[in-house]
Amino acid sequence: MQDEVTVKKIDNSSFERVEDLKNLGTNLTYQNFIQEEIKSRLNSGNASYHSVQNLMSSILLSKNLKIKIYRTIILLVVFYGYETWSLTLGEEGRLRVCQNRVLWRIFGPKRDEGTEEWRKLHNEELSELYTLPNVIRVIK
Repeated sequence: MQDEVTVKKIDNSSFERVEDLKNLGTNLTYQNFIQEEIKSRLNSGNASYHSVQNLMSSILLSKNLKIKIYRTIILLVVFYGYETWSLTLGEEGRLRVCQNRVLWRIFGPKRDEGTEEWRKLHNEELSELYTLPNVIRVIK
């Protein structure tokens, strides 16, 4: 069975209602669901991270330069079209996870003073090291 197509006529022009539309790289839906759009943007950001992964893991580059690469390449890919987003707590969490993954790779592990073992930085420690506004604050 075929889906019913809704056509609206305004003056002499006909307009077809569609469920979703990809316009300039952004997915627009009839009911303005942004979950799929954010998922797509995060996947694109992950792909852009992997394209510069050799730079991000290089010991020859400073952490400041790696943060600039993150902000100018990866974040711009993730943020494309963010002006239309209204975030739920779940989407905010996904965006924070994406940011923290990159920051963990930039700042690396930390040697625990008590046990002398290397460990991954906690989210609070990342927030202290990365003093620029986080992804949620930028979007809001």
